Amino acid sequence: MNTRHPDHPSRTDAVPLRHISQLAGSNPADDRTDLEDRFGRRFAYLRLSITDVCNFRCEYCLPNGYQGKPTGFLHQSEIERLVSTFAELGIRKIRITGGEPLVRKDALEIIAHAAATPGIEKVALTTNAFNLADQAEKLKQAGLSAVNVSLDSLDPAGFERITGDKRHAKVMAGIDAALTAGIDTVKINTVLLAGLNDHELPDFMEFVRSRPISVRFIELMQTADNGDYFRKRHVSGGEVAEQLLAAGWSPIKRGETDGPAVEYAHPDYAGRIGLITPYAAGFCDGCNRLRVTARGGLRLCLFGNGTHDLRPLLQDDADRPALKQSIFDALFQKDVSHFLHKGDYGDTPNLASTGG
Repeated sequence: MNTRHPDHPSRTDAVPLRHISQLAGSNPADDRTDLEDRFGRRFAYLRLSITDVCNFRCEYCLPNGYQGKPTGFLHQSEIERLVSTFAELGIRKIRITGGEPLVRKDALEIIAHAAATPGIEKVALTTNAFNLADQAEKLKQAGLSAVNVSLDSLDPAGFERITGDKRHAKVMAGIDAALTAGIDTVKINTVLLAGLNDHELPDFMEFVRSRPISVRFIELMQTADNGDYFRKRHVSGGEVAEQLLAAGWSPIKRGETDGPAVEYAHPDYAGRIGLITPYAAGFCDGCNRLRVTARGGLRLCLFGNGTHDLRPLLQDDADRPALKQSIFDALFQKDVSHFLHKGDYGDTPNLASTGG
């Protein structure tokens, strides 16, 4: 489980005793239908990785390509039991992630089951879009309501430089296919990289002038294996925010099940520009999401330490009360924030390993 940082007390004294008793497991889990931590944060959003395999070699994540063992991932039946249990606990939005989730042959079936699960209002997918053009219509029919495409450059040469892949045209075709298929929300994730794509903000603005797409610029985050790269390529999201404000863009209110992006709108543009700035003060205050890894580990924070193994309780419906209690007990140990600003990035080796 997450360890507490010595400079950041747990703040238990500030939490009403009723929350402590509930979260510590004194009430039967079957009687509770909400996920709330000891700081009063409520969780309605689950990011579920279904594989840590990725077929791209993005230099900020997997510069040497996938090096793990592509085995041991949760089976479809385990995923279905996990999704329905979290739905009973108040999760309303599921994001299917990886690695690259569409390398799994049963990805469509997983998405369809999640979309049909009572209580789940939105099923989203994060993908590198290597075959989204072929899958977009099927994904829409399966019940997918949102797709986020990883696209780190609008320039084919820049794309290949960053991702190690030549399929820029297929990714762009996938974005168009998602719009044509009528998927409700289409977004682009772009990791800000000094000297590689930080000059492309005007191009991305122009890209969303007539497209109802949200482009979210993500600050590069330090992990266990990218220290030198981080110091060379990190760009503060604040620099982009200043440019957006100067160009007449305005921040808009964040929804209850939205991710951490602060989005900006402009009356002359159909799309939006968003910023995900994990080093900004107060970034964790509105945390509303939990993560489960492809092998069934509950992670309370992307940059925490350790996982809480849920897999033993995913084998039989009879284990559901114990599974719920295990989730509540784990949530009680969630820290008030990550500690990236102190150089503590937990035990995350790379973003592909935890679903990002």
